[in-house]
Amino acid sequence: PTYLPHTHTHTHTHTPQNNIVSTRFSLAYFECSVLFCSVCLFVCLFGRCFSLPLSFLSHSLFLCFLTMDDEYDVIVLGTGFKECVLSGLLSVGKKKVLHMDRNPYYGGESASLTLQQLFEQEEKTSEVDEGVYGPSRDWSIDLVPKFIMASGKLVDMLIKTDVTKYLEFKKVDGSYVYKGGKVHKVPATDAEALSSSLLGVMEKRRCKSFFEFVQGYEEENPKTHGGFDLNTVTMSAVFKKYSLGSSAVDFIGHALALHRDDDYLEQPAVDTVKKIQLYMNSLARYGSSPYIYPQYGLGELPQAFARLAALYGGTYMLNTPIEEVVYEGGKAVGVKSEGKVARAKMVIGDPSYFPDKVKKVGQVVRCIALLDHPLDHTKKQPSLQVIIPQKQTGRQSDIYMSVLSHSHKVAAEGKFLVICSTTVETDKPEAELEPAVKLLGPTIKIFYSVRDVYEPLADGKSDNTFITRSYDATSHFETSTHDILDVYRRITGEELDLTPPPETPETPQ
Repeated sequence: PTYLPHTHTHTHTHTPQNNIVSTRFSLAYFECSVLFCSVCLFVCLFGRCFSLPLSFLSHSLFLCFLTMDDEYDVIVLGTGFKECVLSGLLSVGKKKVLHMDRNPYYGGESASLTLQQLFEQEEKTSEVDEGVYGPSRDWSIDLVPKFIMASGKLVDMLIKTDVTKYLEFKKVDGSYVYKGGKVHKVPATDAEALSSSLLGVMEKRRCKSFFEFVQGYEEENPKTHGGFDLNTVTMSAVFKKYSLGSSAVDFIGHALALHRDDDYLEQPAVDTVKKIQLYMNSLARYGSSPYIYPQYGLGELPQAFARLAALYGGTYMLNTPIEEVVYEGGKAVGVKSEGKVARAKMVIGDPSYFPDKVKKVGQVVRCIALLDHPLDHTKKQPSLQVIIPQKQTGRQSDIYMSVLSHSHKVAAEGKFLVICSTTVETDKPEAELEPAVKLLGPTIKIFYSVRDVYEPLADGKSDNTFITRSYDATSHFETSTHDILDVYRRITGEELDLTPPPETPETPQ
């Protein structure tokens, strides 16, 4: 089932291009068109004679016409999820945007790869035994695994910008939590809550009172605050009032509020209450789990927003070397590529393009596991999330497992894709995923990777350089969406209006 509106037939190759509509066709315009087409034809024929890749030809052709006088409102570096969303939003806001990426594909760190591309990246070989793994093209493997909260800010952005017409979504079948050496389903209905072994009978009663308080909480209505000022009282104090034990607190804080660690307990309770409300609202939207996920992988998201930007006049250049960001008087004024400078009022990008303007704040370890069987104790569900709370393993942060299969068009028929991730705490990051790896059972293949996490040193206002944060270990997009909204606010000086567009009234029959 598809849960957000869409109108397109999926293809893996998206080539955004501007539609030029003119009601006046002058001789001068005709001559320019003939000249431009002639140059295009010459470059393409020349390139094909020497077997040059089309991606090289496209950006070389663009550089032929790029002059020192070309100026944009914004230049965006990197086609990761965050950068493409910002590019799309700013293009809709009538900004002239040039979007560049050193890679020959969309997505950057958040790309989705075929199995052959993954083997080339991790094993340095393009040889894939399709008898073992199935067709390489049937795999679409996220480098940064995340689900989408069905009532989260990202869904608001998708609906606001009408990007949903480029995408197909399907709900994730279940959400699970690890306790006592096995996985348990997070209850999605009253019947599941009553039969669940996660909590005892008395604990369930106390949780019911707590959930009634959370569900009825309205920030603007003091009568719903239960005598608390949630902007000052800590979450641990709220739990204490409802006499919730450590098992209930662990379950609520990590499986529902989706906190990565226990720091939230001594922080103002309002944030956690809103996170639980988000989980409840997302769960109520489609049932069984609070998550949705795009068919064919997360790599579809940046491409969809790239289409949006192109529709509003944005220009895209892939496989383009970035020599430097050009500064004048301490402010970014453009980007230099192959000796040419494109000028702009500001530059946006991911941390990899600004090594001297970011700081390392940690690391994330991930493993990509290919299986030919579902996870045990999950009723053979084809898609799900498993959260392993920190206290279950003696760690300081949670471990996340994202399980997907052919049902979301990201794995070959009969195969499962499991991606585990957590925040690195020791000098043996791969060993930190061992609790998750033990739940996998036999694997066909497993890949490990460790990525540094960066954040900008400054807010970018003083030098017109706006840098996004690296992706964290969380299994959902809420932290990434908050980063997008924060960068947008710093760039424009205003909040992004996420009010849904008015619905078109149906024509009477």
